[in-house]
Amino acid sequence: MTTARRDAVRQVLAGCEGFRSAQDIYADLRADGSKIGLTTVYRALQALSDAGEVDVLRTDEGEAVYRACRTEQHHHHLVCRDCGRTVEVEGPAVERWADAIAAEHGFADITHTVEVFGTCADCAGRRS
Repeated sequence: MTTARRDAVRQVLAGCEGFRSAQDIYADLRADGSKIGLTTVYRALQALSDAGEVDVLRTDEGEAVYRACRTEQHHHHLVCRDCGRTVEVEGPAVERWADAIAAEHGFADITHTVEVFGTCADCAGRRS
């Protein structure tokens, strides 16, 4: 895949606050006149994910959604269920727990993903 296509996907993600599906990214690119194919978008997202440039999470429906990383450090996310606003957070207590539980069971080279979903203050305020 050409770097130009990967850069186009990277640029769409850079302009987004929350997580976006591959189909959303594809639609944005096509709306801007790109001739990129959906398969190419998926390949670009996989390459960007493998390089640590994008965060990936699964929605409650099982769909993979993507977001440009704002930091290169290991982090977790607070995600608003209503508007998709996402905040990157550190979780030292989670890191200690993961290390301890892995050691307790004889596991090494562990990884983990923790996402916290809720309603942001703006959306909660609109409900009142």
